Order: sequence, then structure tokens, then C-alpha cells
Amino acid sequence: MRALISVSNKEGIVDFARKLTQLHVQIISTGGTAKYLKENGIDVLEVQQVTSFPEILDGRVKTLHPAIHGAILAKRDKEEHMKELRKLSITPIDIVVVNLYPFKETVQKTNDLEQILENIDIGGPSMLRSAAKNYKDVLVICDTCDYEWLIDKISKEEIITQEERAKLALKAFEHTAYYDAMICQFFRERLNLEEFPKTFTFTFEKVYDLRYGENPHQRAALYKDLFAGPSMIVKAEQIQGKELSFNNICDADAAFQLVKEFETPCAVAVKHTNPCGVACDDDISTAFEKAYRADPLSIFGGIVALNRPVGKKLAEKLSEIFLEVIVAPDYSPEALEILSKKRNLRILKVHFSKDHAELDFRKVSGGLLLQTKDVLDYQELKVVTRRAPTEKEMVDLLFAWKVVKHAKSNAIVFAKNLCTLGIGTGQVNRLWPTEHCVRVAQENAKGAVLASDAFFPFPDAVEIAAKAGVSAIIEPGGSVRDQQIIEVANQYDIAMVFTGTRHFRH
Repeated sequence: MRALISVSNKEGIVDFARKLTQLHVQIISTGGTAKYLKENGIDVLEVQQVTSFPEILDGRVKTLHPAIHGAILAKRDKEEHMKELRKLSITPIDIVVVNLYPFKETVQKTNDLEQILENIDIGGPSMLRSAAKNYKDVLVICDTCDYEWLIDKISKEEIITQEERAKLALKAFEHTAYYDAMICQFFRERLNLEEFPKTFTFTFEKVYDLRYGENPHQRAALYKDLFAGPSMIVKAEQIQGKELSFNNICDADAAFQLVKEFETPCAVAVKHTNPCGVACDDDISTAFEKAYRADPLSIFGGIVALNRPVGKKLAEKLSEIFLEVIVAPDYSPEALEILSKKRNLRILKVHFSKDHAELDFRKVSGGLLLQTKDVLDYQELKVVTRRAPTEKEMVDLLFAWKVVKHAKSNAIVFAKNLCTLGIGTGQVNRLWPTEHCVRVAQENAKGAVLASDAFFPFPDAVEIAAKAGVSAIIEPGGSVRDQQIIEVANQYDIAMVFTGTRHFRH
């Protein structure tokens, strides 16, 4: 038997190659791998001895030769193939052991394009694909975890089944597909293309399996985008607590994305990916108190995100409530000591920085929807009523507008003094979320502002808010009944601002 070994990741390769030689398998190897094996006392036949052709172009071309690929691709049960090999003095290769140049690791440590390009493997993927294509006759190994399994099989002279060979081939094709997708994604990110490509390739790497999915009967796993920026929930450091669940991760990300909208100290409480209490203040501890009071019922068992470090005072307040997850940029030693008493509480430390330019994609039956990220744009703010908002109302309007962007549509938000009073989400019309906010806000609705994620199709919801005491409204505008809605606002002396941009969230 003959084995071709060419690996960048040399973990376990010496022991593996030594055991192969002990089992009378001849080793063929290339460049650095051949040198490394020889230095460790393993007899190696170098590729150029097989090809009778030297490595050229600084090692860029080594294995791209008929003496290598013919030896891999020849079908052993086809007499014409074997006769051709004998005529050309090519000895078949039975095992191909290859892992690829460290492209991912290179991209993660340098921006030097030349160095990155040199770490795009050419010969490695070709050998893996050749061996995988001819898996019925050739064993292909790209995972170091399979070394011991293969040695055990050969040493016991056990038959390696066609199914086992096919699984190794699948692993090889997955490996090369993942590798090529990384390269595509690198160039797409570097070129910063805005157009949607004709074909879309993306690569994710498994972080870990989850206990279950959205419900206990569903299986799930977390994957990370290799090119994601640092300010992402998947990059969070879990300091303590139980393993994060599928729903924990969804909720934590929803809270994190909302709290990042604010420059001033802000606290966000989320339940089932919808905000239930949001508040800003000069002090993060006070901001949390306000967010808690905004909806002390829904926050139970929820997720809290904060855009400032957690100190002792805030930790004491947080520890008084049953929470699933806390997300913050940092925690003082005193805060961690207090929170550690709640052993199941998951504490996440997340880097806060400017968002990485991401595409938003949603899986649908048989396909994928892609869109650019929804961003806030105030360039088209337009006062459309007789009365313009006061300075204080405008501050609250912009606060509410940021919150409503992150609530499921149809969404309505009541707010006052940089704190939500009611958040109506996920309804099939605009009346019901407005009525919900009125019920929750009660007397506090007097002098509050309202944000609507999309235009009002009829003036009825505006009239309900007006009768509750709402004094200012922010909405996209664009309804065929805009003028009727403006007239109702004028009738109740409500200041109304159109943004020109809606924020549906499905």
C-alpha cells in the first residue's frame, strides 16, 4: 500500500506515519511535511522522486502531476486504467492524507494580501477531491481525528466498508467546500460589494451543540461567521452560568442589538426577542431601575443588556430579579462576586464597537432571503403638524424610534423621559398594539410620545393615543390617508414627525 501525506497541521502526523510504515505502508510526502517526517526518523519517498519533476515556483507546484493524480484517480476494477498505469510506470496511491494551508488563521492574524494569497492551497484541495471522487479505491483522510481509526482498521486487517469510505469522502468534500467558501467570503468582504452575487456562498464554523432548539424536541447547534467583527453575540465570553440555550442566544442578541443603538447609558430588557423595558439615563444603574419599572412583570425570566460595565450597586439590583442572561461590556470583581451567588445566571461579556457590515438573511422553505442591515436614518425627519415637537419631546421621539425598530411588527412604543411606558408588538393591525400601550401606560400616557414602525393606514390608532394623552408621534408617513391622520393630530394638538423610513421587523 502507498500513502501520500501532505499536511499543514502536523498534529499527530509523526505517530500516524510511523504506525503506517510499521504496517508496511510506503509514505510519499511533499516539501515541509517530508522534511518534518524525515527529521523524526520516518522513511519517506519525496514527491519529486515519484514525478521525476522538481518542485517549482517556490513550491507552488508540487503535486499537480499525472504521476500523482493518475495514481489516485485510477479505477482499480477497470482494466484499461490499470493497464495505462503500468504502461506509464505509475504505482497506485491507496491513501491520501491531506489538510490544507492555514488560510483562516492567516486572515485572522494579518491584512497582508500577499501573505494571504500564498496561503490559498491549490494542490491540497485537488488531491482531496481526486481521492474523494475515487473513494471506492482510495481512502481520503483530512481530519486528524481519523488517524487512530484508520490505523486500528489496517492493523486488524478489517475490511473498510464502502459506506465508511463514502463518509470519509463526504468529509473531504465538506472540507474543500468550506475552504473555498472562506476564500470567496474573504474576497467579498475585501471588495465590499453591495450587489447581491449571482450565487451566494457563506461559511460558518460550529461553536458547539446546544441542548435542544427552540423547543425540547428540536435539535440545534450554534455556528459562527468566521469573518464577523468582534462586536457580536457569538463572540461573547460566558463568565458564569448554565449553558446557553437556543432561545437564550436569540434573546441575548436581540437585547444586545438594541442596546448598541444608544450612546448614553442604556438598559434593555427582552423577552422572546421583543423589548419589554428600555431606558436611558446619565447613570447605568438608574437606567436599569427605569427599564425594570417600565414592565416589572415581563422582565421575570428575561434577558438584560447594558451598554456600560456592571458595578456593585447595579449587580445588587440585578440579583434581586430572576433573569436568564445578563449582557454587558464588563463587570467589576464586586459585581461578579454578587452575581455568582445565582449560579445558573448566565453572564456574558461582549465587546462593544461599531457594527461590522453584515447581510441579514432568513431561511425560507427551499431558499434564502438576503437583505442589507436595517439602519436608522434621520435625514428625512419632517414635522407635518401645526405644532412642532418641543426639545424634550424630540429627544423622547428619537429614543422611541430606536426602540420600535427592534420590536416585532406591527409595533407601537409609548415613551417618556427616555423610558418606555408600553411596547405593543407582533400584532396584525395597529389598533391592538396601540390599545396595549394605553393599558400598560395608564395615567403615564399623558405627555408621552408614540413611535410606530410603519405608517398608520387609518387615523383610528392616532385618535386612541390622543385620547390617552400622547403629545407627540413619530412614524414613517406614506399612507394614502396621511392628510386625515395629520388632521386628527392637529385636532388634538399632537406634534407629528415623519421619518420617511419604516422599520418592519418580521
